[in-house]
Amino acid sequence: MNSGQTNFNANFSGHSALKSLPKVELHRHLEGALRLSTLKELAPAVGIEVPENALECVNKFLVTTPMKDLGTVLQKFMMTQAVLASEEILTRITYEAIEDAAAEGIRVLELRYAPTFINDGHPTLNWEKITAAVQRGVKMANSLPIAVGFLGTIQRTRSINEALSIMDFFIEHKEHFVGVDLADNEDGFDPKPFAPVFAKAKNQGMPITIHAGEINSESSAQNVKDSIEYLNASRIGHGLQISRDAKIIEFVRKHSITLELCPTSNWLTNAISSPELHPIRQLINAGVLVTINSDDPGIFAIDLTHEYDLLQRKYGFTIADFERCNDIAAQASFIPLLKKQKFWPRPIHEMR
Repeated sequence: MNSGQTNFNANFSGHSALKSLPKVELHRHLEGALRLSTLKELAPAVGIEVPENALECVNKFLVTTPMKDLGTVLQKFMMTQAVLASEEILTRITYEAIEDAAAEGIRVLELRYAPTFINDGHPTLNWEKITAAVQRGVKMANSLPIAVGFLGTIQRTRSINEALSIMDFFIEHKEHFVGVDLADNEDGFDPKPFAPVFAKAKNQGMPITIHAGEINSESSAQNVKDSIEYLNASRIGHGLQISRDAKIIEFVRKHSITLELCPTSNWLTNAISSPELHPIRQLINAGVLVTINSDDPGIFAIDLTHEYDLLQRKYGFTIADFERCNDIAAQASFIPLLKKQKFWPRPIHEMR
């Protein structure tokens, strides 16, 4: 369990055994991985009142029951964003996020962040300072038994011109980014207009993952197909809504696209109506490459072990199931092979 953070969602049957299992996490947002204790400590300095009552504090800062939709959940992030007000804070939260992941048994970790999101309202921070601060946090965590890489995230709710600028920044600083990502609310934001942005990444050999197929809507499954065809995604963040369309399931399977599934996140954002209705088993049985992820553990009051416990209880996942998903994730990770193999207990083969 994350140090400094209480889990309000889980009933941890067999938690210790699942915690010790070596894991890979491909989909975790740095901005959503803050410890509650750190958030409470930093909030007053930016004018955010912290309730004395523990339950009121949880209700104010965290998402532990389903919200109306993804957009409502994203509003919760704005209080977290407000505390990201200095380079020192960014260094601290980066180190803590890596420390917590290592404590969960994660041996290969990809964290993602959007410099455009972090610097909103923080005029002393620019993209260069944000990236340098994050890298200092990585160096502080060098002694931990974990391979870490970062994805540069573009917000789909911003203009294409801004997206082109931040992509240029990621390319210019690609020694600090193992790949790039498109995120934020999918509703009403077709991925296709971002094709020229991600063509730049492809031309520079930067791997691509795209948030798509997350929200519960008719266009969601098609967004996955479009993200692969137009944006050259080799991985999809979420993607669970392809379960609606057998042809798109087959398209994803045929192209060996890896899905970064986040079960609790999908329930809390109302992508699914209950944890029991997640299509993870359907997708595995259809031959889709599936991985297990936490998305925003600080906001959702979970950790990756919580997701394993959930899948064990609700879907009968076995150790063999978890190892299969982790080996897929280890292969699909954009972190260089030698770096991730150093910490992964089984041989990592090239993706087919």
